Amino acid sequence: MIIDGKGLAETIKGELKLEVDAIRERGGNIPHLAAVLVGDNPASASYVRNKVRFCEGAGFESTLIRKDSSITEEELLEIIADLNENEDVDGFIVQLPLPEHIDEDKVTMAIDPRKDVDGFHPVNFGKMAQGLDAFLPATPYGIMTMLQRYEIETSGKHCVVVGRSNIVGTPMSILLSRKAYPGNCTVTLTHSRTKDIASECLRADILIAAIGIPNFISADMVKEGAVVIDVGINRVEDDSRKSGYRLVGDVDYDSVYGKSSYITPVPKGVGPMTVTALMMNTLKAAKQK
Repeated sequence: MIIDGKGLAETIKGELKLEVDAIRERGGNIPHLAAVLVGDNPASASYVRNKVRFCEGAGFESTLIRKDSSITEEELLEIIADLNENEDVDGFIVQLPLPEHIDEDKVTMAIDPRKDVDGFHPVNFGKMAQGLDAFLPATPYGIMTMLQRYEIETSGKHCVVVGRSNIVGTPMSILLSRKAYPGNCTVTLTHSRTKDIASECLRADILIAAIGIPNFISADMVKEGAVVIDVGINRVEDDSRKSGYRLVGDVDYDSVYGKSSYITPVPKGVGPMTVTALMMNTLKAAKQK
């Protein structure tokens, strides 16, 4: 069965709009998301456009701050300080990656944790790890929402996560091991130094691929009936396309589809739910104010 991330995102957008409309009727605080986009990375620009479009569809307010890649680190930190102090902005993101001359860790640390709707700040990460209320990283939050909405059983299941980034792999391993639903999994976190990664993947009831290598997970790495969540978004050359490329995931979708019980496509799988999770965090930030 295909997990339709795009369709689920539309459903949740409608739910958020109803809630925002009710807030508007009683004169409450309308959620306001700001996004800072540095440079002209096409993937980043597309991602930010999707966020702005989602804001409009759900009745949120949004602000886009675009800056040239020549911006200094100090200038960017000043923008962040202004957003931290701006009472009209409930949450904001600084779209990654940033130019090489800017320290991404320093930028992340400068964001007020109360407005960190991407869930990257160590304060939110630490709270998440301890099971406390926090803004969850957007992609893992989106995946957890998918599992919940599709009523996929997780308790007692063996989950294998491929990739250990702080944005997806590591938080995913924490969330699925927590005493909650979705959760209560036995989790194996694999990465580039894992020996015989194929045999580890074959043990998975739930397989989450977030390694950033096109079609890395093949059918012989997936056991019959596994739930397969593909986080990868990779551009591969394709002369038959007008753009000259096509998007593929970290999973060889065509070969794995027949073996899986559930699978996310690329595109229209995890991607739309990442944006949705960001909006859910923004609504939460607005309510906390």
